[in-house]
Amino acid sequence: MNEVFRALSDPTRREILRLLRARDMTAGELAERFPLAKSTLSGHFSVLRHAGLIVQERRRTSIVYSLNLSAVEETIAGVLSLLKTGRDGKEGS
Repeated sequence: MNEVFRALSDPTRREILRLLRARDMTAGELAERFPLAKSTLSGHFSVLRHAGLIVQERRRTSIVYSLNLSAVEETIAGVLSLLKTGRDGKEGS
């Protein structure tokens, strides 16, 4: 889960996720939306992939990125579980 929090800590990566929530996008389409070097964006994609938040697929000559909804759902469930555990511990005191 640490990789997920690291990935989410950057505003550019959060914006990439927001864009991918609407639809799958090619690397080129994403690059058009950010005033960053392609190498910098590639680094952001790498962090998001490593955290399991996005997946990439080669389609002909393009790389297409999509949101990994199951990983996002697992992360949300994990955070809620942590919060619930903390609350339960306080109630029992």
